[in-house]
Formats: sequence, structure tokens, C-alpha cells
Amino acid sequence: MKELIAKLAASKLVRFGAVGGAGFFVNEAALVVARMLLHLGDHAAWLFGFAVAVTFTWWGNRTITFHEHKSTGHAGMLAEWARFVATNSLGAVANFAVYSLLIGFAPWPLNVPYAALFFGVLVGLVFNYTLSKRLVFRSKKISPPAQL
Repeated sequence: MKELIAKLAASKLVRFGAVGGAGFFVNEAALVVARMLLHLGDHAAWLFGFAVAVTFTWWGNRTITFHEHKSTGHAGMLAEWARFVATNSLGAVANFAVYSLLIGFAPWPLNVPYAALFFGVLVGLVFNYTLSKRLVFRSKKISPPAQL
């Protein structure tokens, strides 16, 4: 059992999923805040929740999932965050499409924004992991030593 737990903890996909799972709850909480406290409409509330969640998951993935490939320094971190937001925006488009279709056309309970968000997040996960691994937190190439 300890070996299985160690293998799971070593898996980037499992760690990405764990950060994403926590990000889902952050996203849901931000959606509640946006709708109930800020009185935003469903679509504007989705955008607010995405902004909060994408920043949370960027931080979690750079700290937990891809820590060996994270950027350093303020400029590097800002560029990394921007790449993460840009690449995860493709997953967000898929997420938003599912969310919008469900709240617009699905029967209850699938048309409830919180349920629709859950299914949108699942679709976006596939895009986000692949693009984050390949474009945001990629291995840094080590240059050969300079010859004198």
C-alpha cells in the first residue's frame, strides 16, 4: 500500500488533478461570491471565477506539480503565469462552452450553474494538463559548457 501511495504522489497527473480539484472548490466559491455578493450575471460570474481559479491553480501547479520546472524571479514568474493563463484559456473555452450549453439548454439539475461548472471543469482538465506540461512547465534545456 505504501508503494502505491508513493507512486500516486510521484505522478504529475495525480498532483495536477489534486491541484485542479482544489481549484474547482476555489472556482465554485468565487462563482458564489460573484453571483451572490457582487451580483454578477451567470457569464460574468463564470469569468470572475475563472480568473481566481486560474491564478490559484497556476500557483499550486508551480509549487506542487511542476516544481522542478518553475520559473524564478518576478519577471519569470509573471511570464510563466501569463503562459499558464494563455494555454489554460483553451481549456477555459471548452469549459465555458460546456457550461453555457448546460445552463442554456439542459434540463434541471444540469442547468444549475454550479453543476454546469463541474462538467465544464472536467472537459477543461484534459486541455489544461496537456498544455501546461508541454508549454508552461517544460524542462529547461541545459546548455553545454562554453569552450575556451
